[in-house]
Amino acid sequence: MCDDAGKPVHLLLTAGHTSDYTGARCLLPYLSNANHLIADRGYDADWFITALKEQGVTPCIPPRKNRTTRRRYSKTLYNLRH
Repeated sequence: MCDDAGKPVHLLLTAGHTSDYTGARCLLPYLSNANHLIADRGYDADWFITALKEQGVTPCIPPRKNRTTRRRYSKTLYNLRH
């Protein structure tokens, strides 16, 4: 995880075959001070979006291509992720 200036604040190392969701679940408690979370579509899971919203974090995650119901996100904010 990085702060708004792109500086790393939390790092979690996992085995190469570990799902990104596993790491995301472990890092959720550290998002208490975050306003937004910018992530790629690999993190587009209903449980993750719900968990973020419950913590008061606005997700900026594009929907997976196979989603039947599209979720809105800020393309402008998403483009700032790099």
